[in-house]
Amino acid sequence: MREWQVQRRERTRQLIELGGLVVKAGLVELADDDRATLYGAFLTVAAKLRGEDREQALVLWKRKGKRAFEADQGLTNEL
Repeated sequence: MREWQVQRRERTRQLIELGGLVVKAGLVELADDDRATLYGAFLTVAAKLRGEDREQALVLWKRKGKRAFEADQGLTNEL
């Protein structure tokens, strides 16, 4: 397989996984599948990450995300 094909597949996989996180977080339903609303929310997050509170936000969000993944994993194991 050519290098550009490998890179394209890796990028496609990344985009699918990121889209899955948007769905998993419930954002699609909460925003009534409004792409402009979702994009605006992402821009707000990006602005926060460019600000003074970047490190605090990253620590908080990472901790929260890990807990949610662990909780989901626990539910999956129970089934």
